[in-house]
Amino acid sequence: MDPIWLTIAFVFGFVVRLVGLPPLVGYLIAGFVLNYMGAESGAFVETVSDLGVMLLLFTIGLKLKIKNLIRREVYGGTIIHMTLITLLFAGLLMLAGLSNIGPFENFNVTQALLIAFALSFSSTVFAVKTLDDRGESTSMHGTTAIAVLIIQDLLAVIFLVLTAEKLPSLWVFTVPVILFLIKPVVFFIYRKIGHGELLILFGFFLALIPGAELFKFVGLKPDLGALIMGILISGHPKSKEMANLLMHFKDFFLIGFFLSIGLSVMPTLDIFIISLFVALAINFKVILYFLVFTRFGMRALTSYFTSLSLANYSEFGLIITAVAAANNWLPYEWLGIIAISLSISFVISSPLNSYSHQIYNKIRSFLKRLETKHRLVYDRTIDVEDAEVLIFGMGLLGTSAYDQLKEVYGQQVLALDYNPDTVKYHRSMGRNVIQDDATDIEFWERVNEMQQEKRQVKLVVLCMDDQKSNVFALKELKTIDYQGRIAATAKHDDDIAQLKKLGVDLVYNLYTEAGVGLADHICNKNK
Repeated sequence: MDPIWLTIAFVFGFVVRLVGLPPLVGYLIAGFVLNYMGAESGAFVETVSDLGVMLLLFTIGLKLKIKNLIRREVYGGTIIHMTLITLLFAGLLMLAGLSNIGPFENFNVTQALLIAFALSFSSTVFAVKTLDDRGESTSMHGTTAIAVLIIQDLLAVIFLVLTAEKLPSLWVFTVPVILFLIKPVVFFIYRKIGHGELLILFGFFLALIPGAELFKFVGLKPDLGALIMGILISGHPKSKEMANLLMHFKDFFLIGFFLSIGLSVMPTLDIFIISLFVALAINFKVILYFLVFTRFGMRALTSYFTSLSLANYSEFGLIITAVAAANNWLPYEWLGIIAISLSISFVISSPLNSYSHQIYNKIRSFLKRLETKHRLVYDRTIDVEDAEVLIFGMGLLGTSAYDQLKEVYGQQVLALDYNPDTVKYHRSMGRNVIQDDATDIEFWERVNEMQQEKRQVKLVVLCMDDQKSNVFALKELKTIDYQGRIAATAKHDDDIAQLKKLGVDLVYNLYTEAGVGLADHICNKNK
């Protein structure tokens, strides 16, 4: 990639980061600037972009649980939403088509339905990146949004297969057999491969060779192959470690994806105006998402945050539009309109997600009136009862902390973890663990109510995997004016400084303290 391109991408990414927006917005702007300067998206940029998307879908698969996809509110809500929004957008486009100007010349119902269908998808790349940046990818709304996106991606692949001039080869029927046969081989290598750079290389290999290339060979989308491969091996204990190791590679390659969008089209005034109106129609998607999710029994809070995560248009919409244009079903002008609308939707969605919690606090009373009486079992407001100690994250460190603190506080120790399987395991072991996460505002409000009732939580222990989740919890504690003690874990010096600045009383450095603990253990053994 040209050094000038990298420089411009970095400058714009850094500038938007300073104003509180995700860097990806800066990359989009950098793409438009490069386009204006006469740059073109070449084979290298497209290759980097494709690699970023495939790694993204592969890492999603590594973290995904199939049962998240077969939840009624996920597959049912996705299909209902896409159907309704396609019909709504098609109707609006037909009304706009009466103007008979520019791209709307000789506009018909088929074209309106194709464009509306393309606009019904939300961006997997944008949503997952935004959730990761906020430390909310494992929250209830985060897992729901990702599951919806995967259902949408599968529907997009089905559309592309059905509309392809060349159908998948008969070899497609061998794919399930091949995947079934290679799974034990992958798990064997997992056990022998160790950690570090070889595990990273193995991740690239799995995503790109038996994943993407296998599916490409039989005539299916390579992106889908990377996703399926990730899901196939997601049950192995090392999958989470592999996903973490690939994270920064994925983020870097995705810069190419966002640059390529800006480089894809040079808008005229007419196209830009139409694109702006199409982008503003994203509000209809958000409102409809919220109404559909609440009808399925999700809390207003979960429905709201899930809807905002999906408040954008999708790169799959671009692909569908490109296929339609290539088959002369749509004028090529619409490819430019969808590309610009996609970019604008990212710019609109970024601040909405950045300030989503503040917005929710202002409109929550109205949103809660739209909840149904029926509530999903796993999406209810948690009552912390008489807990004096709260532990977030029940990994190895959280579990050890729980067992030690229980000896002092007894049953007043309450642990929280987002993973239902983890919760089920610890409850079977007799531990007081519930399913929830640090991003649940209503949980923190319940803690605040306890303080006002003089049933104060005395200690909060933050043992979550990533710094962002710990920081979010600390900000919520500050919001409710929590007066008890706080302990947290961290891996890096700057993370420790950030935690202490936010009011943590004791920070456990995972690397330093582990060494101290080892030395103490050795000394005690030698006594």
